[in-house]
Amino acid sequence: MEINRRNFVTASAALGSALMLPRISVGAQTIKLGSILDTSGIFDAYGKPMDMALRLAVSRINADGGLLGRKVEVVSYDTQSNMALYTQYGQQLTRQDKVDVVHGGILSASREAIRQTMRKTKTLYFYNVLYEGGVCDRNIFINGVTPAQQVEALVPYAMGKSGKKVYILAADYNYGQITAKWIQKFVAENGGETVGVDFFPLDVADFGSTIAKIQTVSPDLVIAPLVGGAHLSFFRQWAAAGMKNKIPLASTTLGVGNEHKVLTPEEGNGIMVAYNYSQELDTPENTAFKKDWADANGGDQSMHEIAVSNYQGILTWAEGVRKAGSLDRDAVISALETGISINGPGGKVTVDPKTHHAVLDVHLMEMQDQKMKVIKTLPQRAPIDTQAVCDLKANPNDNKQYEIQI
Repeated sequence: MEINRRNFVTASAALGSALMLPRISVGAQTIKLGSILDTSGIFDAYGKPMDMALRLAVSRINADGGLLGRKVEVVSYDTQSNMALYTQYGQQLTRQDKVDVVHGGILSASREAIRQTMRKTKTLYFYNVLYEGGVCDRNIFINGVTPAQQVEALVPYAMGKSGKKVYILAADYNYGQITAKWIQKFVAENGGETVGVDFFPLDVADFGSTIAKIQTVSPDLVIAPLVGGAHLSFFRQWAAAGMKNKIPLASTTLGVGNEHKVLTPEEGNGIMVAYNYSQELDTPENTAFKKDWADANGGDQSMHEIAVSNYQGILTWAEGVRKAGSLDRDAVISALETGISINGPGGKVTVDPKTHHAVLDVHLMEMQDQKMKVIKTLPQRAPIDTQAVCDLKANPNDNKQYEIQI
């Protein structure tokens, strides 16, 4: 998920104070969980809630007696939204701190900066963020949704509410380009036509000419894998131009970092999305999670898609340790490869042994009054995009990110 976020989440001060959580005392018998996240800088709207989620998950594990009779200790580093620090801190976690596992990274660039270090030092690594798919490496487990998991669900739903002619606006980099291809694929498979595709650098904030162009083409639906604070301007300008009630909008990115809480209801209402998590999910697991979060963080309610993904990734790792009865990397990997499942705030999360990605529930949602209202849940959707290129059962020594041909 390579993005260029602005600090648009208004609760930054509350988040900062919420991070002042008690830490478990360091001891020889603790299990060390390493974390590298952007908890300050331009990506902190993602990193702070992810860090909060990590600490909540560890608190839950320790409250249940820890793992293997030992407490879990968090060893964390803040990269300050500086990609160069990911490599430095990755090496420090593995070579000096000698952690037992690492959960970390937000951007795809940050994942690739530390993935090889984890592999070389034989340190188990979890990347818990939605991304463009294709990573194939037995030492990594990935718990975020991939494009096909959400796009295959979102496209027919959105087209069913609008029509067959689709216009795509996407961020001009790996994630946006790949996601645009998946959108075109599923538009065609559902009997539709893509009538335009435009890509935008991450710093573009003026969409006036693009909106005029779309008005001329007159599609039935606009799908926008736009990314970052600058691109958020599109949704505001679209509403200001009087287009929101004329041509429906869908997005594969809006809301994963609580962006829908920044838009006014007039700007955001009706936008269609599909993710693994919404605060509005009415399940016992989510109700309990939200209460635990608020209790731990002074009433804060900043949890979002990738924070919950981080929380679920840590619980998945813990379940692998329990099943393995060991912290040995190979033993934990083998245990996870049995297809371990946990029930998290976003639903059931199951490890796909073939790709080490997650099989997830995907929830079709519409934005309403700065909330993501759940319309329908599609259970246990497989990462079919990465499954097309990665088979770690057949090729356990694979180690690359494939460009998925669509």
